[in-house]
Amino acid sequence: MRALFSYLRLNLNWQRQPSKLWLVIIVWIGCLFYVLFQGGKTSIMLFSMVTLLSLYLIGGGFRGVGRARGSRYLSIDGEEGGIIHAGDQVQVRLDVSIPGFLPLPYVIIRETLKRHNGESWSFEESLMPSMRGRGELLFQTPPLERGRYRFYGTECISEDIFGLLENRGKFNAPGEFLVLPRTVFVPFWEMGSRHSRLGGQQTSQLMSRPETNQINGVRDYVYGDRISRIHWNATARTGIWKSKEFEHESLPRTILVLDATADHYESGDHFELAVSVTSSMLEYGARERMGMGLFTIGAQNDIFLPSDHSADWHRMQIHLVDIKADGQQHLLEGLEKGARSFPSGSLFVLISPLTGEKAWEVFQFARMRQMTPVQLLVESQQQSDNHIAREWNMDASARGAACYPVHDLEQLPVVLGGRA
Repeated sequence: MRALFSYLRLNLNWQRQPSKLWLVIIVWIGCLFYVLFQGGKTSIMLFSMVTLLSLYLIGGGFRGVGRARGSRYLSIDGEEGGIIHAGDQVQVRLDVSIPGFLPLPYVIIRETLKRHNGESWSFEESLMPSMRGRGELLFQTPPLERGRYRFYGTECISEDIFGLLENRGKFNAPGEFLVLPRTVFVPFWEMGSRHSRLGGQQTSQLMSRPETNQINGVRDYVYGDRISRIHWNATARTGIWKSKEFEHESLPRTILVLDATADHYESGDHFELAVSVTSSMLEYGARERMGMGLFTIGAQNDIFLPSDHSADWHRMQIHLVDIKADGQQHLLEGLEKGARSFPSGSLFVLISPLTGEKAWEVFQFARMRQMTPVQLLVESQQQSDNHIAREWNMDASARGAACYPVHDLEQLPVVLGGRA
């Protein structure tokens, strides 16, 4: 009996609406006394109607929203399972099933979406279930930022057709997803091109990349191609001279060094720009099949060795979802701790707002380990206003180091190669 009253209290929500419940009970008791002391057809008819109404109200608690179930489906632009980047909106479809035979005029659905840092969004919509107690709810989240997101317990609220009592129920429809950093498409990077105008070890390695024996495809015949390169089957099939295209040896390895030191960034948006630049470069490396790795310097140092496998690229992107600007150590100190992991002869890409002698010490660290230093300078508002980035760019170029100042993510493709 105690379990019965506990269940009714949960589903009928007695604590929040005791006046309405006691009103129903008082009316039923009054009708009962009316039958017992007065008698007659009128009293019996009235008592029967009130009894049926009371049974309907109580039965709604047993067979209503208290036993609701649901399943959730997430999609991006109508496609389920797509990659979600910062700034995207997620379409949510919630299929709700409410068992029972009693009709419900409407059901209010309340959802809570929480981010890993504690931010939350509440969604409240209403739906009209079918005769079988099924309904579908569609809604869309606001543009989301980088992070981990999760939907918590879904709350259902309904009233009887007379609006006397309110029934409540909860169910859990799992819904967890990741939002990757905001990215921009980088079509070309002059440091990764064989025809780069930049000098140094990196360019000489790119220019001397020999071809392998692995056929990569078929191209049009170019005057001067050897007869051994002619693809006879493709030539016969198309009627146009075709030559074999061979793969080149892999590009020199590249490692991206993301500075996550708290004092180096003016605001959260400033650090988000650095993370977005890093993620965009990783996408470029995966698309061009470059051996690209990642080293982050924050509260703890994490390193991912250069690789061109999609699984390693995915691990690096997931790492960027959780990273924070929480580093307190000096940048050079963090680099020295991971010095053994840096492959010799690789391209060292520093992504940081750091300028001046501290940045020059990092360049010297890279050169001492036979790496070619490059900086993607994430400009702050102060650097942009005081032309600090422009002066540092000229200084770095004079010392033989490439520096790309970036103050907006959309500017990155133009800065890297001038081919937007």
